[in-house]
Formats: sequence, structure tokens, C-alpha cells
Amino acid sequence: MDEGTRPMLAVAGELPRTDDGWAYEFKWDGVRVLAHVSGGQLRLRARSGTDVTDRYPELMALPDSLADRDAVLDGEVVALDDQGRPDFGLLQQRMHLTGPEVARTARRVPASYFVFDLLALDGESLLDRPYRERRELLDALEPAARRWSPTPWFDTDGAGVQAASREHGLEGVVAKRLASPYRPGGRGPEWLKIKNVQHQSVVVGGWRPGNGRRAGGIGSLLVGVQGPDGLRYAGRVGTGFTDRALRQLAGQVAGRTTSPFAGEVPADVVREAHWVEPELVGEVVFAGWTGDGHLRHPAWRGLRDDVAPAAVEPES
Repeated sequence: MDEGTRPMLAVAGELPRTDDGWAYEFKWDGVRVLAHVSGGQLRLRARSGTDVTDRYPELMALPDSLADRDAVLDGEVVALDDQGRPDFGLLQQRMHLTGPEVARTARRVPASYFVFDLLALDGESLLDRPYRERRELLDALEPAARRWSPTPWFDTDGAGVQAASREHGLEGVVAKRLASPYRPGGRGPEWLKIKNVQHQSVVVGGWRPGNGRRAGGIGSLLVGVQGPDGLRYAGRVGTGFTDRALRQLAGQVAGRTTSPFAGEVPADVVREAHWVEPELVGEVVFAGWTGDGHLRHPAWRGLRDDVAPAAVEPES
């Protein structure tokens, strides 16, 4: 299978009214990665297509667990907290590293790979096979070891799976039609993500100066999502930053003289705005959308380079 293959994506939604024809998985708080195993070699590709093999050396022994079989796996790379739960904040310490820093940080913040789909096996594409069959083949393959394993899936009691996800502090649930083929790069109602907390990717389009401890630097970010006419202003994010994150952002933004947002930006925002090239993508957690399409009470979670700015659309 072409290493340029993009993962299939889910759309935001609600639990199906009936469990008939659906399966349920937990939603993991990490980054999507396709693992290409061929001839005993491993290549990891992020959702954007970026080669991230060198970022996660603890996964390099994955081919050995497949008993010399070639496969393309779909899953989520996560970093686990002390309670064994995925923690996106921890993973942020790994996502952007290169060179000698990778091995040093991996010893302190190890990554794991939670596998939930099988796209090809021994040179045969499984994309047209139904979800149930792909999952059964994955379970039979048993690619399990300390740092990777197939995730559980359930073909009944979606409400119970969602309740369990809340009880264990997980991000939510993904409902998948049992008959669904795998549509690379596609996003449709055959896969539904039902989130306990709302997350949204955003494009950084500007910043406003801070006050007090943040005086002289970035106080808040001006962010947007893609709309029919281009990048649409979606609000201002002023919480959730560490001092290190703000320093990192200040060194990465590229200034420009005009707004990158299509359409109107509120006058009180424009007054002190410093515009930047819309090249950086981050993620926020938020309470919902306002009537005018702005994020309600957003808080910064961190940068992510696995999503291209052009692909950032409202998720809910």
C-alpha cells in the first residue's frame, strides 16, 4: 500500500439510536499514525503524511510481533499518565522532537501505539472489507507487546461504552458501522466521534500583546478555522499556555502586515492585533460554539504538526 495513504476520519455526532449494525471503540487522546510494516522494517506516517518513524523509537520492534508478516496498521500514538490514561499534554513533549532529544525524552515520556484497524495484510489490501472483518483479522494477528496493542471494540451497548469512557476520564467514543469499508482520507457518517470534551484544531492567524507577567510578549492568540471563503476568525485564546509554550510560539510565528482571515474580525480584536502567516496549527479545548461562530471559553492544548492548516474545519 502506498505510504501516502491518509487515514479515514470520523465526523462529530451523537450515539446511534440503536446498536444494530454498529461497533464502538474508545476515543484516544493522541495523534493518528499509520504503521507500514514490510520486510521486517517499520515506517510511521502521521495523518498529514509526514514521516514520524524517528520520533518514536520504542515502536521499532513492532515488526517482530507480526511474525514476519507484512501489514499496514491504523492507530493512535499516545503518552500515558500515572493512571494509564492518554495525556495529550505529555505527548506534546514528544511530538516535535528530532535528533538526540528523542531518545532522552523517550526514557522519561514513553509513547505507546493503540492499534484499531488493519488496512493491508501480506500485500493484500483490506480497504474494501467491512470493519468487522478487518477488526477480526487484526485481533487474530495479535500485534501485542509492551508499547503497542490492539484496542478493545464492542458490538453492543454504545451507551455503556460511553459511560465507561467518562468514568475512566477518556476523550469519548467512536461509533463505526460494522459494514463500513475503509475510505482513505475520507470523512463520513459511517464513523462517528462522540466526545466527552470538545476539542478543535485551529489555525493561528495573529496574536495580541499580554499584560503583567506576559507584558512584552504574546498574551493571547487569534485563531481561525477554514470556511467557504477561506480562513474564518473563530476567536481569541488566552488561557492554557505555559511560559515555555509562549516562548515557543513567539519564535515560530512569521509576521505579516494584513489579516489572514477572510471576512470581518471584531474591531476590539483588530485594535492591538499582530497578524501572522497562517502556518501553525494548534488544538484547543472549548465549551461550544457561539451563535456567531466563535469558540466559547477556549483553552490552549498545544501545537500539532500532523494537521495541515487547509484541513482545519469546525468539528462540531
